[in-house]
Amino acid sequence: MFNLTQFPLQFDESALSPHMSSDTLKCHHGKHLAAYINNLNDLSANTKYADMSLVEIIKNSINDNNATKIFNNAAQVFNHDFFFHCLAPNGGGAIPDDVAHAFGGAEKFCDEFKLAASSVFGSGWAWVVLDVSGALKIMTTANADTPIAHGLRPVMALDVWEHAYYLDYQNRRADFIATFLEHMVNWNFVCENIK
Repeated sequence: MFNLTQFPLQFDESALSPHMSSDTLKCHHGKHLAAYINNLNDLSANTKYADMSLVEIIKNSINDNNATKIFNNAAQVFNHDFFFHCLAPNGGGAIPDDVAHAFGGAEKFCDEFKLAASSVFGSGWAWVVLDVSGALKIMTTANADTPIAHGLRPVMALDVWEHAYYLDYQNRRADFIATFLEHMVNWNFVCENIK
């Protein structure tokens, strides 16, 4: 059984203001993530997934046609928790050298990441991942899909489901993406994941 206290925010709900409001975080973390956790517990109870870790559930349910709902909720718990770790008060700023060099410079990285995140049709995620060769790549996933289901190591995540930004940015996803890079991304966490 999972619970919300296992996936706490690393900062106060108002700490990202004015870039992300406490109302958004209360809804996103306190309601959306909590709902995925509750759904996962209900769906996995009395199944082979009941005693698995979150990552084990994702890796084992991705190809189980009878466990699509379990996969979706487990992946959303993972994705959201990872995304919340990618946020920091007074975040953003200069792109770390490890990231910039991998994409041919800070500006190229920002342009490529913004394009990828903006191009997600409907709901999904923009990621920086390490591929099997150890190279940094930008990718997107739709809905609840997650890089770890495909053998990739996530380094950075941006939630581009509307619930992540609509209270603060309405339909201006591009503004949300830019603000994430400029003011909210937790580069320390990202760099730790690259090591």
